[in-house]
Amino acid sequence: MKKKSESKGARALLREFFFNRVGEVIDSDTLRQVAGISEWARRVRELRNEEGLNIVTHNDRSDLKPGQYVLISLKPLPAFERGISKETRAFVLDRNGFTCQICGAAAGEPHPNDNGRKTRLHIGHIIDKSMGGTDEPNNLRAICSLCNEGASNLTLNRPQAIKLIAQIRRAPGKDQLDVLHWLISKYPTQAKVLIEEANR
Repeated sequence: MKKKSESKGARALLREFFFNRVGEVIDSDTLRQVAGISEWARRVRELRNEEGLNIVTHNDRSDLKPGQYVLISLKPLPAFERGISKETRAFVLDRNGFTCQICGAAAGEPHPNDNGRKTRLHIGHIIDKSMGGTDEPNNLRAICSLCNEGASNLTLNRPQAIKLIAQIRRAPGKDQLDVLHWLISKYPTQAKVLIEEANR
């Protein structure tokens, strides 16, 4: 019961902190201190996905570095309700062998990249709900707290440009335009230069 109230308190603290700093770049260390819990990143995701706060990261804007967050405005985006049942969570954890599907750390064992602290597993979406992902088991995976925060993303093998381009070429025109709009919003300066060069 205490853990539940603590997590709610952290979420409220983070919400208030973001509301008082709209448009400001906030780093992960600051958010961790504000929340006062190790699972602060999960609370931030809840603010985004469940309350619709327009919080962006380096995945959304090229001028932001990993670990930086910005609340764009107080106008909420469409929010998503948490819809993963206990049964589904248990099924996914069992299917994944109670092991993080990104780094391989096992639940309850000392995490190799987290100063020996015990590994805690969560359920993560493969395709985020904000991008159309569902709560179906085939879109869920076991993921440890550290990978859930994104700290291990730097060590993942990223797809090569040629493979990404091949996937985009296979996509319908509407999806290709969605990718184009996203790239332009993430790289506005570079897009402007490319457009000017193309019009010469």
